[in-house]
Amino acid sequence: MTAPVAHLRVAAASSRPPQLLLVAGVYLFGVTVAAANDTTIAPGRVVLGAVPLLAVSASIHYTNEYADHETDALTDPTPFSGGSGALVETDVPRGFVLRLALGALAAGLLAAAALALTGVLGPSALAVLFGATVAGWQYSLGPLRLTWRGWGELTNAALGGLALPVYGAAVVGGPLATVALASLPFALLVLLNLFATQWPDREADAAVGKRTLAVRWSARRLRVAYVAVALLAGGSLVALHPAVVPTAVALASLPVAPLVVWAGYGYTRRELPWPSVTAMVGLAVLQFVAWAWLGW
Repeated sequence: MTAPVAHLRVAAASSRPPQLLLVAGVYLFGVTVAAANDTTIAPGRVVLGAVPLLAVSASIHYTNEYADHETDALTDPTPFSGGSGALVETDVPRGFVLRLALGALAAGLLAAAALALTGVLGPSALAVLFGATVAGWQYSLGPLRLTWRGWGELTNAALGGLALPVYGAAVVGGPLATVALASLPFALLVLLNLFATQWPDREADAAVGKRTLAVRWSARRLRVAYVAVALLAGGSLVALHPAVVPTAVALASLPVAPLVVWAGYGYTRRELPWPSVTAMVGLAVLQFVAWAWLGW
């Protein structure tokens, strides 16, 4: 593999395209919930609002790849866990992805500033985007290095499950509190997904000093926490119905319940986290369709 091809491969793989697609989907989820709550949607504004979001999200993925280089060299990545493996498989220097991260961050912030100056992004959208970007960079890098200190799972769930849909609502001027509450069951399934995806990397993480919850806690404690979060997710859906979560959305969520039960039963007993991943993605898709049916 020639050097330019290797660098292009690292740049593409380390941006984590499937995760960027999921970022866009959860962003649109927030837009759709806002639409169902009587917010007028301007499609052009939605498209433009996604530009800085995807750029800063790519920058965060690059920082994760940079910070997890040692871990990725010790573990076997799956489609759901571990890094892209691109740095490990090539001779591209680790610093390359950090430069990519800085470039993507600069592009995202410049795009956000331009959209703010033209009135596309308001103060709420800028605040959510900026706060999520700071937290996302601190997920892997110093001074906080949240995922190395046992705070990565909660941080990631808050960003991916709450900040993304709230940003979507903020872009179109929707009700932020309502969208945040409506997103809570999904955010809790994001947390379950993170419990599951951190488990296969626990030995590699421990070897390099990355103290995730899978490293810090026993298997029994992790299973108890998993069940507690799963029950909280179901309970939140019931508590939010019908004031925040309409009946159509609540009913659309029910097919995910058996997946969550199955995922919980096998958690820490299986290495592949696909049941938890499928439950998370399934809930996002089913609720998105229900909200779209109500709002468009």
